[in-house]
Amino acid sequence: MKTILIIEDNLDVRENTAEILELANYKVLQAENGKQGVELAQQVKPDLIICDIMMPVLDGYGVIHLLSKNSETASIPFIFLTAKSERMDFRKGMEMGADDYISKPFDDIELLKAVESRIKKSEILKAEFSKNVDGLNKFFDEVKKNDDLKMLSADRRIKTFKKKESVFSEGNSPIYLYFLVKGKIKNYKSHEYGKELITTLYKEGDFFGYTALLEEQPYAETAEAMEDSEVCLIPKEDFFSLMYNNMNVMKTFVKMLSDNIVEKENQLVNLAYSSVRKRVAEALVLLQSRYDNEKGKNFSISISREDLANIVGTATESLIRTLSDFKEEKLLEVKGSNITIINLEKLKKLKA
Repeated sequence: MKTILIIEDNLDVRENTAEILELANYKVLQAENGKQGVELAQQVKPDLIICDIMMPVLDGYGVIHLLSKNSETASIPFIFLTAKSERMDFRKGMEMGADDYISKPFDDIELLKAVESRIKKSEILKAEFSKNVDGLNKFFDEVKKNDDLKMLSADRRIKTFKKKESVFSEGNSPIYLYFLVKGKIKNYKSHEYGKELITTLYKEGDFFGYTALLEEQPYAETAEAMEDSEVCLIPKEDFFSLMYNNMNVMKTFVKMLSDNIVEKENQLVNLAYSSVRKRVAEALVLLQSRYDNEKGKNFSISISREDLANIVGTATESLIRTLSDFKEEKLLEVKGSNITIINLEKLKKLKA
């Protein structure tokens, strides 16, 4: 049974609305002002909130503002219930994150349709989408059912990039959001003398290239295929539709974006304070955590010494010496470009 919170200072309106919803088999909670409503919403976390705008103690705009600041209540569908019909009131509420309006007086069918629609859309957006091209397409298909997003482009073509081919280059203007369907992609920054520092590694199911889109700035890094890779190109218009046209869709989409912030921060700290030996261990554990698809087996990866040195942030010669040390300590097996980790736990202790 879905729980609905009604925040309304008019007793008759509040009880009549509750009666209609209870007859439709909803569990209904009531609050007579905005302050009580916020407290109840934070305690119970209802499936939907219906809130009047003009109330004592705390008005409806204050309610939605406070709830939007709390990650546990920010995504609850929110319907304003109001007798005011001026366009500016509607616009202000929608800009603050309201999902819908119902103007008083309203009939039973109008209320129930609005409630059913918002709960259904909320359930769709709470769904987990697998991080592959099928999950991506399912996500786009579902969000297109929202009225604001029906014009999303179906132009989500997949392009193959050969090993060492650039997906985008530092300084170019962004036109796509990228989704890695198959393969491995690296982001790197170039030093003025030609030295590279790999800042991010992407695996299948990762989005990338979105920072430049959000900042509306040229790419600060270059993305390059580490092996033959398939990448889904999502037009930036679709990206902005998802980010700005619907708050719940935005939050769901943000959850799908790869979270590399902590990873990058740790990398910068290690570059500043850690020894080469510790940084090499860190890089190998990072590769294992991102690309190990066969849990329980010794992890192996084919990676050039240059790429690995650029992840570590050291000279290739220093990297090779450290790998030789790790091999003698029976932490690794090295054959050509292939590296196999045979003692992951010791590597983790080295990086700690």
